[in-house]
Amino acid sequence: MTSGLPLFFVITVTAIKQGYEDWIRHKADNAINQCPVHVIQHGKVVRKQSQKLRVGDIVQVKEDETFPCDLILLSTSREDGTCFVTTASLDGESSHKTYYAVQDTKAFNTAEEVDTLHATIECEQPQPDLYKFVGRINIYLDRDEPIARPLGSENLLLRGATLKNTEYIHAVAIYTGMETKMALNYQSKSQKRSAVEKSMNAYLIVYLCILISKALINTLLKYVWQADANRDEPWYNQKTETERQRHVLIRAFTDFLAYMVLFNYIIPVSMYVTVEMQKFLGSYFILWDDDMFDEELGERPLVNTSDLNEELGQVEYVFTDKTGTLTENNMELRECCVDGHVYVPHAICNGQILPGAAEMDMIDSSPGVDGKEREELFFRALCLCHTVQVKEEETVDGIKRGIHQGKSTSFYISSSPDEVALVEGMKRLGFTYLRLKDSHMEILNRDDEMERFELLEVLNFDSVRRRMSVIVRSSSGEYYLFCKGADSSIFPRVVSGKVEQVRARVEHNAVEGLRTLCVAYKKLTHEEYEKTCRLLNSAKLALQDRDKKLAEAYDVIEKDFILLGATAVEDRLQDKAADTIESLHKAGMKVWVLTGDKMETAAATCYASKLFHRNTQILELTTKRTEEQSLHDVLFDLSRTVLRHHGSMTRDTFSGLSGDCQDYGLIIDGATLSAVLKPTQDGNNGGNYKEIFLEICRNCSAVLCCRMAPLQKAQIVKMIKASKEHPITLAIGDGANDVSMILEAHVGIGIMGKEGRQAARNSDYAITKFKHLKKMLLVHGHYYYIRIAELVQYFFYKNVCFIFPQFLYQFFCGFSQQPLYDTAYLTLYNISFTSLPILLYSLMEQHINMDILKRDPSLYRDIAKNSLLRWSTFIYWTFLGVFDAMVFFFGAFFLFDNTTFTSNGQMFGNWTFGTLVFTILVFTVTLKLALDTHYWTWINHFVIWGSLLFYVIFSLLWGGIIWPFLNYQRMYYVFMQMLSSGPAWLSIILLIIVSLLPDVVKKVLCRALWPTTTERIQDADKLYKGHLSEFTPLSSLHAPPTRKHDRRGNESQNHTHRRSDSSPPKKLMCTYWGGRPDYRTFSSFLRIGENPRFSGAAYAYSTPGPETSV
Repeated sequence: MTSGLPLFFVITVTAIKQGYEDWIRHKADNAINQCPVHVIQHGKVVRKQSQKLRVGDIVQVKEDETFPCDLILLSTSREDGTCFVTTASLDGESSHKTYYAVQDTKAFNTAEEVDTLHATIECEQPQPDLYKFVGRINIYLDRDEPIARPLGSENLLLRGATLKNTEYIHAVAIYTGMETKMALNYQSKSQKRSAVEKSMNAYLIVYLCILISKALINTLLKYVWQADANRDEPWYNQKTETERQRHVLIRAFTDFLAYMVLFNYIIPVSMYVTVEMQKFLGSYFILWDDDMFDEELGERPLVNTSDLNEELGQVEYVFTDKTGTLTENNMELRECCVDGHVYVPHAICNGQILPGAAEMDMIDSSPGVDGKEREELFFRALCLCHTVQVKEEETVDGIKRGIHQGKSTSFYISSSPDEVALVEGMKRLGFTYLRLKDSHMEILNRDDEMERFELLEVLNFDSVRRRMSVIVRSSSGEYYLFCKGADSSIFPRVVSGKVEQVRARVEHNAVEGLRTLCVAYKKLTHEEYEKTCRLLNSAKLALQDRDKKLAEAYDVIEKDFILLGATAVEDRLQDKAADTIESLHKAGMKVWVLTGDKMETAAATCYASKLFHRNTQILELTTKRTEEQSLHDVLFDLSRTVLRHHGSMTRDTFSGLSGDCQDYGLIIDGATLSAVLKPTQDGNNGGNYKEIFLEICRNCSAVLCCRMAPLQKAQIVKMIKASKEHPITLAIGDGANDVSMILEAHVGIGIMGKEGRQAARNSDYAITKFKHLKKMLLVHGHYYYIRIAELVQYFFYKNVCFIFPQFLYQFFCGFSQQPLYDTAYLTLYNISFTSLPILLYSLMEQHINMDILKRDPSLYRDIAKNSLLRWSTFIYWTFLGVFDAMVFFFGAFFLFDNTTFTSNGQMFGNWTFGTLVFTILVFTVTLKLALDTHYWTWINHFVIWGSLLFYVIFSLLWGGIIWPFLNYQRMYYVFMQMLSSGPAWLSIILLIIVSLLPDVVKKVLCRALWPTTTERIQDADKLYKGHLSEFTPLSSLHAPPTRKHDRRGNESQNHTHRRSDSSPPKKLMCTYWGGRPDYRTFSSFLRIGENPRFSGAAYAYSTPGPETSV
């Protein structure tokens, strides 16, 4: 009963907690599976649940709705049979993509017409590649032989994408359920277990071995004891002759099981239910955090599973999506430069300073009369050189866009968000693109005059040329070729213009992380235009090598330009995204960006978010480079580059704080990653690519992976998880394309953003903004880990204290399996007497002020690598428990060695002795927790002292009343009898002090002589009575690193925060806001005024109050 009751309680509470979390997930799944879908049946539109969709169903999807499965586009509301789709939740790109209906079905526009369509579709088996589809549709019209039309990726609408700028479409379901391309990219969900849980299980095995050893030792010693005939069991035990004649092995096994039951309390079964309660209740602190509440969305963070709370404090690698996670998914034109003159929308226009320009870095003079014509030509070029479409208004997230001052205005959409930003920027600078009508592009100039240009040719953008061009004819009959593109593709083709001034501005903006484009033009004569047309038509009509011939034609046409200027576009980062990434770096985490976006776009975002810095040396492992050089050679070149400057970087040194190390950043694309991870037939070179790649990544402070398929994101995470260090990984994203890596990582965090809620539903935690990750890890994660680490160690400690005296007692009772403690004490020790204080500690402890944790991210490193649950710490707690148990038992034994009489002349018996030991035990372990508590509230006082009071009251009632339901009452009057003895009081107080003294002395000496960074800040915070964060620079409190020599003999810094030698006291003059100077002498933990070269953190913090070192 005493053993089974706690176990039953543990299992019940755990089952309730897990069942509740599963129910929450089940509700979220039902919300998706039961969402309504419009299906064509018998010529009518009917509604059915999305989970009931079948292959072959014809679906009607309306604007702004999400596709419920993979569909083949049959017809649209547009006459040309096209529709526009955003795939942000699939590949991270928020631009509008064009898809095409089957040519022979685009005329079927109504439900009745679609219902008369007879066709069959042949296609490949479901596969996860988002960008590949091969199929054929056979359409049966009024003839026996069907018309066969090819189907490609341009006809396939993927599940999760959203219909835009199209009133409705009709499409046929081709892949449904788990066969959709998005579902095939999902990672199978596995049970995640935290590092703390793994440590708990390892410790449990050790204690199970100790339990078995104790039982074996006692069983063996019992038979050694009873080998002497005079020491056999006495006659009054009433052992029958049958039992005496039983085989010795059976008797030994029975005794072994009896000892296992007697000592089983060393296994802290109740620890598991306490941990479950701590995780479940502790997760509400994230939900209740007002700093993480998003007023715009009206959303709080979500905790989908509380099993990984402490893992938030152990993260070493952060894998993040880019679009919608780091950025707001919102491009904006920051400036444009024309002949060296800078124009900022809403600030400087035509050289005139507009309202709001007071804080601009650069204010230019007027370009003059000669420059005005070039300026207007530049604006016209940007209004004409694009593929933007115009829409009157659009509703996004319930907000109507395109409405200005109550009037409907144009709204732009395009396959490239940069183009939209440029056209909108020109609109703010006075040139408005109106529409493309009858092959004529209409723009409105500053004088509100409409200008019309006939669009003759479009030379589309491609990633090799990195530019696009248009050929237009003005109303006066002049031919213009306008071109825009990357600076590297424009400057070599320019023959005139202010190249150096524009180049300087482009480089300046690139360093700022802005996306830059250059704009150029040339005039064409009629003969040149005719020649250009013939060249283009010849290339377009070629049946073989069409792409190659087009590229050659473009190369001939796009040259001899006159440079007009350049633009700078910003993909606006989320609020405090750069600060968050910088804090994660300082905390010792490596940040990887995994995105489906283009390399140039992603790289610009990485610079803006401070993932890459100005002095970061970028290493490229891309398809372009591997085409010029073999993959083997590229990998070994990169490996030599990073290892030449420094050896393998550790968690403590990589963060970029050391100026002695070259900072490296790696860029890799999806195709090259596939080649690196692909198992090769040749085992000599190919098999080693993965390890070389990992070695390069370890020595890079940041890594950018672009053009990633969703499954590749998960492969990256899995590869890092399986590396030899086995680091703890965290993945964060906001789209369905991020679900795989979120499920693969140790901790998955979804962002409730514009790209749907797939990521949030499949994650362990969900937040509304990337900036909240900083507090979730540096504060909540830190606290969770500190609390549960203490909880685990404390439980093992108090159970050793509890059961080791029982083990010692067997040596004094003839190994008779006599319990030292009463049954009620055995049952209630872990359930009632000692459980509530540690539960409250694990919920409320704050060893360091929350503001300090946010200000000094490097404190996160103090708890890295599961440092508080290492084997050395575990052994210390275990030996401390053994020492305390020996003090309890032998202290009570020797103090009462001579027969002790109470006030009424009675002697102390075995139950009084056991109760005395148990009383000392309860008070000692509770006071030990009180000594470890740093954050005291009235609740702590109530629970700790209330637990001790409850034990005393319970003991008085348990032994002071004759309970009718008990057959015998061996504890009757025992507790009162013990308290009536003066020596008993003396021994309780004395033994409690002796038990706690060694741990207290050890802590005092270590804190005084070898303080950790955490202890320094704790002491300083006490001196300032909790106001340390108001004025003290935290970098001054870090332990100075020990100096060591690397393999080249040079002294290097060690950023680890270990215990360091003491130094003489320093004086500090602190000036408060409006208070008088206060001179104080500080002990060595302040470390202020020492050589800054050896500062433990090579960065400083701005503080409200000035300070002076004396």
